[in-house]
Amino acid sequence: MHGLILRTFQVFVQDTYGQEVWQGIAGRLPDEVQEFEAMLNYSPEIFEAVIAATEAVLKKPRDSFLEDVGTYLVSHPNSEGLRRLLRFGGVDYIEFLHSLDDLPDRARLAVADLELPDLELRDPDSRDGPHSRFRLTVGTGLPGFGYVMVGVLRAMADDYGALVLLDAEPCDDGAQEVEITLIETAYAQGRDFELAGRAVGGGAG
Repeated sequence: MHGLILRTFQVFVQDTYGQEVWQGIAGRLPDEVQEFEAMLNYSPEIFEAVIAATEAVLKKPRDSFLEDVGTYLVSHPNSEGLRRLLRFGGVDYIEFLHSLDDLPDRARLAVADLELPDLELRDPDSRDGPHSRFRLTVGTGLPGFGYVMVGVLRAMADDYGALVLLDAEPCDDGAQEVEITLIETAYAQGRDFELAGRAVGGGAG
């Protein structure tokens, strides 16, 4: 397990709930792991220990916690770099969705040994009235990453000003499927973003 992932969990808890709460979580981990180093590798058991400790201390199911982490990765000022990486995927939410297949490779350009699960977006083969449906397959390798992606997708929808409905469900092989129902691409005013030397708005005025 790459230390950057565990470090992200730690910083999320510290920024959202405070240092005292993180100390409560860390106190449930093996004695040698109180702080995570972003460039080290840890055993998968440490990942499970962090999730279990977080569930116990925050009294929140792991899927809700992981989704909150995904939202944090896009919306918190400390994560502006990742937000910019994601926004370069397209000028609107649909283009962003189509860029997700390349996200693991783009992440490795930033951190060479960071292995994220494969992502595969399937275009809608039918339309529910004015709504478009997509399905994102989140591969194996990082348990619960589909829930993180739900948080990312929800926060990016807000960033672009789009209105979406999201639902994640497990697959028999350990992967996850995220169903994305795009209701409106310009539902609200999105956040400004500089793309190719020009300011790009995220939605309707």
